[in-house]
Amino acid sequence: MTAFNSPRDKYNGVWIIFFILGLGTLLPWNFFMTATMYFTSRLKDSNTESNQTAKQTEVGEDTRNVLESKFNNVMTLCAMVPLLIFACLNSFIHQRIPQKLRISGSLTVILVVFLLTALLVKVDVTPLAFFTLTMIKIIFINSFGAILQGSLFGLAGVLPASYTTPFMSGQGLAGTFAAFSMICALATGSALRDSAFGYFITACFVILMAIISYLTLPRLEFFQYCMESSRSRPSGDEDNKMDLLKKESQDERQATASLMADDSKSSVSVLRILKKIWVMALSVCFIFTVTIGVFPAVTVDVKSTMADGGEWDTYFIPVSCFLLFNLMDWAGRSLTALVMWPDKDSKWLPTLVGVRVVFVPLFMLCNVHPRHFLPVVFAHDAWYIVFIILFAFSNGYLASLCMCFGPKKVAQHEAETAGAIMAFFLSLGLALGAAISFLFRTVI
Repeated sequence: MTAFNSPRDKYNGVWIIFFILGLGTLLPWNFFMTATMYFTSRLKDSNTESNQTAKQTEVGEDTRNVLESKFNNVMTLCAMVPLLIFACLNSFIHQRIPQKLRISGSLTVILVVFLLTALLVKVDVTPLAFFTLTMIKIIFINSFGAILQGSLFGLAGVLPASYTTPFMSGQGLAGTFAAFSMICALATGSALRDSAFGYFITACFVILMAIISYLTLPRLEFFQYCMESSRSRPSGDEDNKMDLLKKESQDERQATASLMADDSKSSVSVLRILKKIWVMALSVCFIFTVTIGVFPAVTVDVKSTMADGGEWDTYFIPVSCFLLFNLMDWAGRSLTALVMWPDKDSKWLPTLVGVRVVFVPLFMLCNVHPRHFLPVVFAHDAWYIVFIILFAFSNGYLASLCMCFGPKKVAQHEAETAGAIMAFFLSLGLALGAAISFLFRTVI
């Protein structure tokens, strides 16, 4: 079957499935992060709901117990370290462990963890035991999440470049959905435990939907064709060689393609692929280092100068920081379905990635409190909102471009490995950003 009579993606089935897989990859973790207030409330000394609510409004940061005060720092450590380690491991083990086992197995483990988390909402345990169980669950979620994300990026790399876009767009929508849920919970005034239970059950439903979608994927003709092409056509140059053999018999062509596929599979080298995609890999790493360096560590502490203690003071950060960031990030990721500029060989792409570092001092000079060293230059809320819009949109658009282009800079049979490598550098950027965020916050 040639490119001229290749099957179409009927009803955009493959596109929709990759969108669902992107949503299922990050929505559980975003819901987990959204429920931080629930987790810290379970760490208080009192187990009664009334005392938890009272302390939440009366107790300041200086009177929190050790488990409460260290929760965010330990959570970041337990999330980023396994994410980085297993993203690195996936770059090497993906050739030895079947793809179906890596993806469906990871989704199943994450589903079980969230089912246990939902059940634990209804069970009273001591703060120390709850803290320990929560950190163990975070380690499991991010370990298998790294394998899942790396495997799916590798799988998307086998398809046309445009099919990385729905996966990235689904991930962007995950954050938007979680932020919107948080705002709805604030508006309804529902109890923390009730909100958390709803979060975790919703996450379980989305993960189950992702599992069903992935199991459906191999049945779609377009996906079957792309997978067969990746095995029989190792690179774009080989297509020209195959054109010269048109006069040979069908059996001879199949034998030639089979030999080339065997040779190409044995020659897959992580280092050789990295030499081809290092610009894209370092670019996506730098994008997320800058993003996580200031969001949310710095951006969440910006105070409104227009609230005057009203409702806007309550909704300023949930709306201006979390919801607006995730909406614009999603818009940037989705735009690559229509526009992919600059192209993969342009010097403009790494240049635009590097320019994003300007957002670090811009956010530092906003109305962040408490602060000790730097002056406030951009005090008005409008400055902060404009910065968030540009910051989030550029993050989504440029990251999506890099993740689309990376696997396309190598031969087709190397695309899956290239996708796994790109996922590792994405995770590396997240880890570096989390580490450097402490420095950024300290110098303000």
